[in-house]
Amino acid sequence: MTPDPHYVQDGFAYRFDWGEEGLRSLGRRADVVIIVDVLRFTSAVSAAVEGGSVVLPYEWGRGDLDAYAAANNAVAAGLREDGGLSLSPTDLLAMPTQTRVVLPSPNGGALTVLAREMGATRVLAGCFRNASATATYARRSVEAGGVIAVIAAGERWDGDDLLRPAVEDLLGAGAILAALDPSGAVANPCCSPEASAARVAFLHARPRLYDTLVACGSGRKLVDRGWSDDVAASAALDVTDIVAELVGDEYVAV
Repeated sequence: MTPDPHYVQDGFAYRFDWGEEGLRSLGRRADVVIIVDVLRFTSAVSAAVEGGSVVLPYEWGRGDLDAYAAANNAVAAGLREDGGLSLSPTDLLAMPTQTRVVLPSPNGGALTVLAREMGATRVLAGCFRNASATATYARRSVEAGGVIAVIAAGERWDGDDLLRPAVEDLLGAGAILAALDPSGAVANPCCSPEASAARVAFLHARPRLYDTLVACGSGRKLVDRGWSDDVAASAALDVTDIVAELVGDEYVAV
């Protein structure tokens, strides 16, 4: 399906949208696609590559996870409550270096697979942990007139496949957009209105990122499970200069 031309944000270098439809709308015209799923997929990817490991993104619910992991000489991640590797960035920060992990995710992982299937030129996993590094790498990767699309994954409503816009992903995208466009100039702007709104939201929340994440719906859900450590690891801003890029079927450090 051809994207509606009203929604592709033409004329702006830095663009922002949500979920699968946002990726379909912006991704084909972008030189770089940055996927943001703060709680927890892209934070987990960042944590893994920070330690020298490799992440193979995987669509949630596919039945051949173990076979796929075995075929790729990797460990299949599961649920944190079951022990072992999972979407937990806290645990992935502590895993042995050079681990190859297949990481299923219904949001950021699924968007990564879709971006790859769409033939996106360059796909990055962005979050608070690597926001400025990701922005710098993306900006250096495009020529004059190039387009960077930041896609917030969002969540799903329980028991439904409908997108739930998630404030943590809005703010994570905004952190990257603020690093891409520090001045936020009104005259001759780089950010589309959609991207500018995400940027401003982040600047407002930046002094209290952890407090914001731990109080939002996704954060409360993790805290209720006893995983406030994952919220803290995901709220850490610019703690690494390592960027996670999709190379083939794998997120690797660049």
